[in-house]
Amino acid sequence: MFVAIGECLAEFAPSEAGGYALGFAGDTFNAAWAAQVRLRGALKMRYVTAIGTDWMSDAMRARIEAAGIDAGFVRRVEGASVGLYVIRVEAGERSFAYWRRQSAATHLADDPYFLARALAGARLVLVSGITLAILPPAGRAALLDAIDAVRAAGAEIAFDTNYRPALWRDADEARETVRRVLPLVDIALPTFEDEAALFGDAAPAATVARLAAAGVRDVVVKNGTAATLGRFGAERFEVVPREVVMPVDSTGAGDAFNGTFLACRMQGMTPASAVAAAQAVAARAVLTRGALIADEG
Repeated sequence: MFVAIGECLAEFAPSEAGGYALGFAGDTFNAAWAAQVRLRGALKMRYVTAIGTDWMSDAMRARIEAAGIDAGFVRRVEGASVGLYVIRVEAGERSFAYWRRQSAATHLADDPYFLARALAGARLVLVSGITLAILPPAGRAALLDAIDAVRAAGAEIAFDTNYRPALWRDADEARETVRRVLPLVDIALPTFEDEAALFGDAAPAATVARLAAAGVRDVVVKNGTAATLGRFGAERFEVVPREVVMPVDSTGAGDAFNGTFLACRMQGMTPASAVAAAQAVAARAVLTRGALIADEG
């Protein structure tokens, strides 16, 4: 079973007809969606989050279930709602306005027993820096404890730093939290731009070296349209994207990469082949509006 944990938000994205269309997205949910598109039920996909008790929360849960993703551990927070964001796209690049301070997802780690049950039996767990950023300190500690326990039971842990400065008190808090999680991580899937901003890495190779020194076994550094750099144990590789396109909307491309890459690895593909497949999906993702990739059947 592949489990992704984090925050799903209501998304208002520019529509082809003008105005805005309602959808649901969030970094780990986007990755879960992409993995589900790839796996097509060959492996159970579960999404773990917290939502409210209003109609928007109901619609979000229905969307998760309609995708064939297990929503049995989408917990309800009485009187709360979900976070919301609006996308603005200019020349294919997006900017966001967020309303998430009262998001129910900030309570997803309130109950350690819930977390333990949600992650039990997982073969792979995906978590991100955004997931950690939205939680209060006690929630972060509870989530790290749950990840540590499921890893001890045999699961692999995948992590994307996904650094968003606005979600952290300051960069020091973000760096400290990432350093706490890295000893629990088996597969790191960072974007070089984030690592350069947070840790001052001068090049993707520096990111690979730093994460390997922190004990991360497998590292894949995404770098936009440039080559993806990988290190899997003693194996090192570089994969240049075959397809470079003019983006319509780059929202969620890195998430689509993560979900596809992890699904491909779970299907037995080599690391380099999984990267190439993930690059191809990410290239298609930027050709459509919104954060979720199209399911082309």
